[in-house]
Amino acid sequence: MTVAPPEPRQSPTWSAVPPERPSPRLRALRLVRLNPGDREVLWLYLLTRISIWITAYCVRWLFPGNGDAHQPSPLLEPFARWDWGHYLHIARDGYFPGESGPWDKKWDSREAFFPGFPLLLRAVHTVVPSWTAAGLLISFVAGAVGVLALARIARLYLPGTGADRRTVLFFLLSPCAIFLAVGYTEALFLAFALPGWLAAQRHRWATAALLTALATTVRISGLFVAAAIAVHFVLTAARARGHWRSLPWPALPALPAALYAWYLHAHTGDWMAWKHAQERGWFRTFHTPREGWSHTWDAAFDRTQSAGYAVMFQAELVAMALGLLVLAVLLWRRRWAESVYIGITLWALGTSYWYMSIPRSTLLWWPLWIGLAAWSLRKPQVKTVYLCLVAPVSTVFALAFLSGRWAG
Repeated sequence: MTVAPPEPRQSPTWSAVPPERPSPRLRALRLVRLNPGDREVLWLYLLTRISIWITAYCVRWLFPGNGDAHQPSPLLEPFARWDWGHYLHIARDGYFPGESGPWDKKWDSREAFFPGFPLLLRAVHTVVPSWTAAGLLISFVAGAVGVLALARIARLYLPGTGADRRTVLFFLLSPCAIFLAVGYTEALFLAFALPGWLAAQRHRWATAALLTALATTVRISGLFVAAAIAVHFVLTAARARGHWRSLPWPALPALPAALYAWYLHAHTGDWMAWKHAQERGWFRTFHTPREGWSHTWDAAFDRTQSAGYAVMFQAELVAMALGLLVLAVLLWRRRWAESVYIGITLWALGTSYWYMSIPRSTLLWWPLWIGLAAWSLRKPQVKTVYLCLVAPVSTVFALAFLSGRWAG
């Protein structure tokens, strides 16, 4: 009697499996059918949402708007903070209500925000009476789609290793994961961008282009994803017959940005109104990377800012350093398409007067979370260290946001 040798264990190296070519019907079934791994990551997603909702409930009692209040804050108030006001105003009133605009002294520079999320918010509000609840519903559903796509990308890169669950765990427990649970754009962007990237990995260029175009309606980062997909297309087209027929598709995501620029020009006479709004409202004027780092360092450590803002600028520096490390690893592993995405993102965020929103941007760096999962598979102690070090930071970030004490 002979015993068959055991199957070799998959090594947790980061390399995508060559795409298959199943029938269109089979591909459609794969999109909607959930396997046990999918259900597990969605269950993890739901548990983390429940945790955030419990935290928000406690915040209402511990940090009411009035310190002497005998009643908690309104039920959904912890979720209606900061940038939410811009999205709400756009969805409710439009970009230029009552012929107001950037020519007014008290203008809020709302044209700095792309229209995808506000348009969807207005549509959902026709069914959900509460604006805040409508925004939370969008982020809840979109976050589930994004998490599921992230798990499938991890499964494609690291098959048979359980990396999908680790990737989602690290992602959902990251410090800025609170932004996935509120009415912000991160969840909706990922719900389009990650399935788009997954489609590109499977050489479904039309689907990838359409999804990335939708991502571009939500955030300018959609163009960065499109650039990465274009690089991936060029690198794979040379090895696959007939791919060059799909050449026009990677250009499609530029269309939403062009239409938005045309819309703003029609109302303001400025083709670059979006960028100028960023400069007015958030000091995103162009500076060299060295100047951006220097200004952020001064704001973080020279006691020129309040303590709350200073610690946020420190977080910006840490996030930039982390991004540069991720970029270096991607280049070393010759992950050229992902390197383009991270590189363009860091350039866009690192060339303003000072850094802003880089910690939030880490949510959009799927190579970071997959790479971290791959590292933890090779060195199991990485998971323990991550959870022990990141858990307190994530808790502080969530409390700061939900209580309205977020400084940046």
